[in-house]
Amino acid sequence: MGGSVRGSGRRAPGVAGAAVVEDSWAGPPDLAALRQVEQRVLWLATRMIDHANRRPGSDLKVGGHQASSASMVSIMTALCFGHLARGDKLAVKPHASPVYHAIKYLIGELDRAALTTLRQRGGLQAYPSRLLDPDRPDYSTGGLGLGAVAPLFGALVRRYTDAHFGAGPPARFVATVGDAELDEGNVWEAIADPACHGLGNVTLVVDLNRQSLDRVVPAIQAARLECFFADAGWHVVEAKYGSRLTAAFAEPGGDALRGHLDAMPNEAYQSLFVLDAAAARARFLQGADRAVRDLVAQVPDEAFEALVTDLGGHDLGLLIDAFRSCDAEPDRPSVVFAYTVKGRGLPIAGRSENHTSLLTPDEIDELRTRLGLEPATEWDRFAPDSPAGRLCARVASRVEGDGPAVRPTLAIPVVSGPAVGEGEVSTQEAFGSIMARLAALPDVLARMVTTAPDVSTSTNLGAWLDAAGVFSPEPDGAADGPARWRPSPAGHHIELGISEMNLFMLLGQLGVS
Repeated sequence: MGGSVRGSGRRAPGVAGAAVVEDSWAGPPDLAALRQVEQRVLWLATRMIDHANRRPGSDLKVGGHQASSASMVSIMTALCFGHLARGDKLAVKPHASPVYHAIKYLIGELDRAALTTLRQRGGLQAYPSRLLDPDRPDYSTGGLGLGAVAPLFGALVRRYTDAHFGAGPPARFVATVGDAELDEGNVWEAIADPACHGLGNVTLVVDLNRQSLDRVVPAIQAARLECFFADAGWHVVEAKYGSRLTAAFAEPGGDALRGHLDAMPNEAYQSLFVLDAAAARARFLQGADRAVRDLVAQVPDEAFEALVTDLGGHDLGLLIDAFRSCDAEPDRPSVVFAYTVKGRGLPIAGRSENHTSLLTPDEIDELRTRLGLEPATEWDRFAPDSPAGRLCARVASRVEGDGPAVRPTLAIPVVSGPAVGEGEVSTQEAFGSIMARLAALPDVLARMVTTAPDVSTSTNLGAWLDAAGVFSPEPDGAADGPARWRPSPAGHHIELGISEMNLFMLLGQLGVS
């Protein structure tokens, strides 16, 4: 594949998650077809936003994130066209909504007419929405930080339902997030919660473009973030450099080149994008030793930028290798740090002000021409008999749904038992009494699950726990409370840490399960 995937992190003890999906993508991917798809996704995502902002008779800017979408194109192409399968669930980075819609269009799950409705009332949403988008994303991700961990709790719910109703087909739960989204505190509350340990079918992919809104992040400290995940028991993968740079690292002076790149401040690295080749070379070599200078001297100006900006988050083969390495860790969740360039493939790449920048009409025309498209055919899908068209058809057949879910009809009684006793009774006591009586109804108990943030006893759930038990994917001989509360796969109560955000995230995933 080229490039390198580096894994790290301490293996934490814990139970296995759901079975890993069998890799029916076995064998080397058709990288030529993947690159064609990648470029078409870049075009469609960029053009959708352009169309939304350049309507006839209006100069009103309605927004959109062409640069944030561009940095995600390779990641989403590798995931959707080289990794994910039927049953897998994907949370899409909010600002990459147009990328998601472009992919759904190419595989036939979205009508062409929808592409020109982005940010219109009743049209495609600025952020993926389960309720409003016609291509029904798996998760609504508009609230930053929420989509980052929703798949983690979705996997927790899947582990619960497998234990209670029999194992379903294997499924993976994947979240794609921007690096700045890791500033959200609920992300760290979720990854550290003991209830989420051992979920080996979870992968978090971080779009590490090292930009946040209108600035270049001065010290993203990716290594520190990687340590946070590793300390929480996650498998950490770093997709930092692509195949061109990896080949250069193998040349004389290559170790020095890697060290120079690793040590370069973000601000200095991002500044290379706004300079011509000669100036970029001079800036890059500031502070470099002789070995780096000798190696770079062999690279012509026309190839220099492609070399030094060859990051792992844009190397399709490397990304697929990274995702497959996560499947090889069935006992713990994984995180992939994919180094990217914000705005990759666009004239606004790497610019500090590119978060809300829009390409000019001339730049759109130049991009269309560079990609070999014509105005009359710019919205077309691939020809069915082309390699890219066959790849799209193959993906469509892999992710095609199994039809609407068949929901059980439950015989729920109108009355669950005698009313709460006479006299003064607190609402918490009444709640506990009602829960205990519901637990005495086998058909109702089978479909009931409760959860609480570390406050089970004080909310009068004791009698319920006596009857329903505490859930654990494996029997646990250690009791937390009375002996009959020993955790087991048959339990109906999921105990969380103190975070109330985790409580509501889990309730949400229980609701959509």
